[in-house]
Amino acid sequence: MNNLQDENEYYTVTLNLEEGDVECAVYTTFSLEEQEYIALLPLDENGDPTEDVYLYRYKDAGEDSEIENIDDEDELLAASEAFDEWLEEQELLMLDADE
Repeated sequence: MNNLQDENEYYTVTLNLEEGDVECAVYTTFSLEEQEYIALLPLDENGDPTEDVYLYRYKDAGEDSEIENIDDEDELLAASEAFDEWLEEQELLMLDADE
């Protein structure tokens, strides 16, 4: 599920990090081995997504959805690889749509 809407309108979440609050666009959610993950893109001062991607565990509970840090390096690596595969699939879909 790709949650980026149009060029300047995004579903957003605010992360409360040690260095301060960071507003992020929700890029997508994806599953890996019965666990849901969310990919977030931090927004710059103009409200545009940066090229950074933040990955978190995701629990969809309607309006009370939660995200959790991924502390385990192996889990983070697996989630990163699954996200990369998802990106490649999206690129292929876009290529097919252009034909």
